[in-house]
Amino acid sequence: MKQIADFTTVYSDDDIVVLNKRSGLLVAADRYDADAPRLDVEAEKEFGTLFAVHRIDKDTSGLVIYARNAESHKALSMAFENRQVQKTYHCLVHGRPMWDDLHVTLPLQPDGDDRHRTVVNKKFGKPSVTDFKLLGSCSEYSWIEAKPHTGRTHQIRVHLHANGYDIVCDPLYSGNQKPVRLSDFKRRYNGDVEEERPLLSRLALHAYKLEVAHPKTGELMTFTAPYQKDMDALRKQLLKIFKVDPLAEEN
Repeated sequence: MKQIADFTTVYSDDDIVVLNKRSGLLVAADRYDADAPRLDVEAEKEFGTLFAVHRIDKDTSGLVIYARNAESHKALSMAFENRQVQKTYHCLVHGRPMWDDLHVTLPLQPDGDDRHRTVVNKKFGKPSVTDFKLLGSCSEYSWIEAKPHTGRTHQIRVHLHANGYDIVCDPLYSGNQKPVRLSDFKRRYNGDVEEERPLLSRLALHAYKLEVAHPKTGELMTFTAPYQKDMDALRKQLLKIFKVDPLAEEN
């Protein structure tokens, strides 16, 4: 099987680098696994020293931006801290929401249980805000757009879970971690179910878009990251059968 690249380069100049990372790769050092593969270590082989300004979960694929010098690092860090960066994620969930839009403000406490999960805690949790939009439903699944306005660990996953929806193949928050196979939703599937390979067997969450002011020029820049091959293969199969495309508005 062909190895999936750790990342592809979406954009780079003397001040910033924007990467589209694979699922399963850490963005920065992990206190529980110091030797785990990391995006910053791999990317520095190509770009030299990089300065982290934000994170996405290990299991999440998609956009990560790094600064390439101290001045850009300061400017970008302030932009993230002051919520001047707009982040858009796409995910596939189990179920069919009855809402078109959902505004969630549940306070979250990271590392809140014995599994080191983030939990809703109205007394000790930090303010957390996410806006969700239903992009379309496909049988037992739905495509959701998420725009987090704060940056809590696992924020999107927990805010969805608290409202009764779990992201497909979520190893932490979903009771259903079963990989998605074509036979799960295609009628008259003719293949051998025993030999069938999953379309998707990892967290169906992708950091799709970033809108941020360039740290040196101030120009508003918008970056998008194509889905990884596995998530895009699933998208194409669902589109073929159910005529629902989460990327339709982008085309």
